[in-house]
Amino acid sequence: MRKFIVAPVALAALLAPAHLPAQSAAELGDATSEFVSIAGPTVALAGVKVIDGTGSGARTNQTVVIEGNRIAQVGPAGAVEIPPGAEVHELPGHTVIPGMIGLHNHLFFMGAGGRMAQGNISSPRLYLAAGVTTIRTTGSVSPYADLNVKSSIDRGLAPGPRMHVTAPYVTGPNPALGDMAQVTSPEEARRFVRYWAGEGVSWIKAYTTIRRAELAAVIEEARAQGLRVTGHICSITFQEAVDLGMDNIEHGFGTATDFDPRKQPDECPPNSMVRVGEQGDPTGEIARALILSMVENDVGMTSTMAVIEPMTKGRAVLDERTLEAMAPEVREDYLEMVGRIEADPDWSMTEEHLQKHMAFERGFVEAGGVLAAGVDPTGIGGAIAGFGDQRNYELLIEAGFDASTVVRIVSANGARIMGVDDEVGTIEAGKLADLVVLEGDLESDPAIIGNVTVVFKDGVGYDSAKLIDSVKGMVGIR
Repeated sequence: MRKFIVAPVALAALLAPAHLPAQSAAELGDATSEFVSIAGPTVALAGVKVIDGTGSGARTNQTVVIEGNRIAQVGPAGAVEIPPGAEVHELPGHTVIPGMIGLHNHLFFMGAGGRMAQGNISSPRLYLAAGVTTIRTTGSVSPYADLNVKSSIDRGLAPGPRMHVTAPYVTGPNPALGDMAQVTSPEEARRFVRYWAGEGVSWIKAYTTIRRAELAAVIEEARAQGLRVTGHICSITFQEAVDLGMDNIEHGFGTATDFDPRKQPDECPPNSMVRVGEQGDPTGEIARALILSMVENDVGMTSTMAVIEPMTKGRAVLDERTLEAMAPEVREDYLEMVGRIEADPDWSMTEEHLQKHMAFERGFVEAGGVLAAGVDPTGIGGAIAGFGDQRNYELLIEAGFDASTVVRIVSANGARIMGVDDEVGTIEAGKLADLVVLEGDLESDPAIIGNVTVVFKDGVGYDSAKLIDSVKGMVGIR
């Protein structure tokens, strides 16, 4: 089998992260300021439990001091000197974690029956409200809308997370994927990358039917343009993607056609995700070799179990906050689909499939792999912006990881994959003050991830409940 190998990168300077935009409360427009509950500039969060995103154990009775848009101090209450004039919030019984990094977080929403809507208003607000302070769009259906929303957020004109925009999906020939870029030659692939690099995206996402020659060209041109590449792949196995030099792979076990015995070069086997779930072994020889290769080549992986769970028989997701956020007709279609899944004795997505995803992710992390997470608000619509990211946290706990490891997965690891870990992803002095304040002890109860009171982005505290209330009934419309 011929392999297309991308030469080692000699353009490290091009891939170095730019300084991230940051704003003070005074720089925010009225449409953003209405959601601000703590304006600073100097704030102390006292008496909190801190899970800092580094993987270290939780620390109790901590004080976190924010000055301007950065974390100035973090340490035991008696060892931190609170500056004169600071706005002090005594928060015993609360947990503080870094702002979450959503690594598969579209602005669009896809629901039951193929419904699709661009959520320029609802998605950014729900991400921020849930504690997701940075997202990567990971495939755009309306890339100019995404770029314009990013610009509005960066200028303080709209509330939302820091955004890393991905180009439109790039795939191979497939009549069913008419809204994606379908490249049929390496030159077409290079031209696609050059164009979108010029438009301001920072990532390229390869999709299911792209072939090896075209993906090799995408990766090579992306390197030349200072971009990075991820993919939801099928025609290309995970091992082939590693060999080609891909930076990040989406979804994990179910999309790894390495496990599908029908796999032929440059072809996506039909219904492969079901076949892998039925026959693949997430802990066997193929899995071990693949994980080792990914780890050795520093290829990150994105967990998206929140979008898989609603499609899993026996796992009906009926979260009240999610249902309230949906437009009435979206909610009706979703609940009808849930009922169909539960009533279908032959439904192919099973609990066994989901448990295999969890086992593969455990093996990846145990081997030293960099696992991040994202909601992917698609599928049948049960995983929506923000709330799905929180559900990922709970599912990763269920998968067997402890709280400190999961906080690292949903924060620092995403920052590392995107190359912004010098600025965000952990609670450390000098980093941007992106923090989530949770009411309760997250270490003892994973459901506390949903008890967000205040989300700090750039040292500005946003009222989570107010953001959520502002978009109730909007998901699936705007």
